[in-house]
Formats: sequence, structure tokens, C-alpha cells
Amino acid sequence: MTTDKQLRQRGERVFPGGMYGHMSTYRLMPEGYPQYFRKADGCRLWDVEDNEYIDYMCSYGPMLLGYNHPLIREAADRQRNQIDIGNGPAEVIVELAEKFISQVSHADWAIFAKNGNDSTTIAMMCARAKAHKSVILVAHGAYHGSQPWTNRTAPGSAQSEHDAFITYRFNDIESLEAAVQRSNGALAGIMVSAFKHDAGKPQQLTDPAFAHRVRELCDKHDAALILDDVRAGLRLSTDTSWSALGVQPDISAWGKAIANGEPLAGVLGSESYRDAMASVFVTGSFWYQAAPMAAAIKTLSIVNENEIPKMLEGLGQKLRDGLYKQAQRHGFGIVQSGPVQMPTIMFEDDKEFTRGKDFCSQLIKEGIYFHPWHNMFLSAAHTDADIDQTLDATDRVLARLS
Repeated sequence: MTTDKQLRQRGERVFPGGMYGHMSTYRLMPEGYPQYFRKADGCRLWDVEDNEYIDYMCSYGPMLLGYNHPLIREAADRQRNQIDIGNGPAEVIVELAEKFISQVSHADWAIFAKNGNDSTTIAMMCARAKAHKSVILVAHGAYHGSQPWTNRTAPGSAQSEHDAFITYRFNDIESLEAAVQRSNGALAGIMVSAFKHDAGKPQQLTDPAFAHRVRELCDKHDAALILDDVRAGLRLSTDTSWSALGVQPDISAWGKAIANGEPLAGVLGSESYRDAMASVFVTGSFWYQAAPMAAAIKTLSIVNENEIPKMLEGLGQKLRDGLYKQAQRHGFGIVQSGPVQMPTIMFEDDKEFTRGKDFCSQLIKEGIYFHPWHNMFLSAAHTDADIDQTLDATDRVLARLS
């Protein structure tokens, strides 16, 4: 059997830093976390040494209905056996656009791509094309992908990439209004996340008053309200994540879960932005791949037929309530934030995540894959029995740490 250590040693020779991006265990996870995996099924992962985990990261979001879901795999394979990549798209692209548009209230048109990076960038370009202006407002610390325009602090990103962006504080109306003023009439759009999900910080649900003020300011200045629903899309609602607040975006960016792990992202827009989108040249070698679109059609059907956001809410609430009671019993101050479908679990007075990392390091030995500082994800493959097994493990770990 090839061990994780052996693969890490080989990987260190071929990957800068040993591994790159958000799945780098080297830089991001506590001791004891595996870097390489061999198998996935339902809500469970097996590493290369055949250790089994109940997974609460869901591949950082794409897995919504379960790894290796038979109906989604069948839909993708059936399409792949007919045509996947060609000199033009397959008819499934029209079917998916029609289905997605009919589901999302604000949408009249669709564009498909591959990553959340793609969809937020396309949305931004569309807003600028309609406004013939350049400034986009983004929340301070918000993550909208790893492209240079949004990756403000990383080496390799030039300051000039950010010259047409102005930041505001999420949920802070006064800060938002001041940012609009600083745009000096050049405002093309305001980009917002479904909720405040900055990594390493407690999450904040969206204040309805803030959401409505974003809409009012966009209407006043003829600017686009761009909702980044890449991370939260389909977990909180079958519509956009702001639909329950009574606020509709002009453009919404989607990714991660819309094809249950098949590579697909999307941008949906309102009629008033149709001509602007048509004027923008965006494309990619694999953006028209048919198999992920077939998977997305099946995913959307299952999500709607089974009220998946509501199901996830019930599971997430059970996990949150159980952890709260355990923390109280064992004498820990625990901070649970964000939607219950996408839980973030931290400890009070733990700025360096020392206690959180210890908690997670011990949980991984119990076969539970938690994250010490990133929001996690529930899936429809999780069951009440999985939550019970998880809570049994967290209870044992908290008892040892107390």
C-alpha cells in the first residue's frame, strides 16, 4: 500500500510547496490530516491508507447530494457516451439553461463556465459592459475567487489589478454608502456574498436592511447588484440565497454544488443585462463540456424534488444543538456561526486556532473530518445516524480536552 507520507515525498518534488491551493494540507490543516485520498462515497472519504472519515468539507462545497451519486453519475456517463466535447455544445446546454432560469427568480439568461473564479469575473465584466464604467465595490476581506483582481494580498497580484475596486464593510450600511460616494460616478456594480464567510472569522448572516440598501443604491446609480452565490448556492435555497430576504440581484454567480462535483459554474442574469452580456467575449476550452451539464440537470431536479436546503437545515441544526450542549457540559466557550447548512465552529479566545486545531486533530483520529477555521458543508448524503456518530466523537474529544 502506498502511504500518505510516500506520496507527500513524491509530491514535494513536483509541486511547489508540496501541494497548492485550498486543498494543501501542508499549509492549512492541523497535524494528522491526510493529503491524499483513494475513495469517496456518500458523505464519506477514504484516504490512501484506507482510513475512513465522515466528511464535513464536501470537497470544499461541490459535493451536495453525495459522492458518487448513482443518478448523477448515470446522467453524466450517458451524456459522455454520446458527446462531451465537440466543435459546438450539445443540446443539453439549452436544456440546462432553460431549467436553471425557470428555477431562479431573477434570471432570464445563462452563461456556463467551469469555476467560481470564472463566474464572478464574467459577472463583473457584464456589469461594466452595461454601465460603461469600471468601479466595482467588494466587501473588505471577502473571497470571490483566486484571480488577481480578487486576490488582493497574494504575491503575484499587481496593485493595478485593484485600482477599479473599492471596499466596504459587509452589513455596514454607512460603510457601503461611503464606498459608493468614493466611486465618484464611476460605479458599475456592487458585489456581495450570500453571507459573510471570510475564512478564519466568525460568519455573519446578511442583515436584511443591508441587503435592501444594496438594492436601493444599485437602482439609484444604475449599477448591477452582483450576488456571489458560488459557495452557498443550492444549500440555502433553491432560488438565490438572497431571495428569502426579498432582494433580487441583477446578476448571480454560481459554481461548486450545481453539478454535484462535476466541473461546472454559471452566471445568471436579468433581461436588462442581456445585451451587455452578449457584447462581452468570454469562453474557455472546456466550458461547453456536456457531461457536467447533464449532471447539473439531474442535480437541480433532485434538489427541487427533495427540498434539499430544508433537509440540510434540519441536519445542521441537529449538529449545532448537539455541539452547544456538549460544549456547555464540558466547560468550553464555542462559537458556531453562519447558516447551519454551512457551519463554522470555533472556540472563544482562540485567535491562533490552537484549541480548534487540537479539537480537529483529535477528531480526525475518530474518523470525523472537520475544519478548524473554514466554514464546513452539510450534504444530503449525511444522515441522522452520521450526525449521531459525529456527536459521539465530539463528545469524547471535548471530554479529553476539558
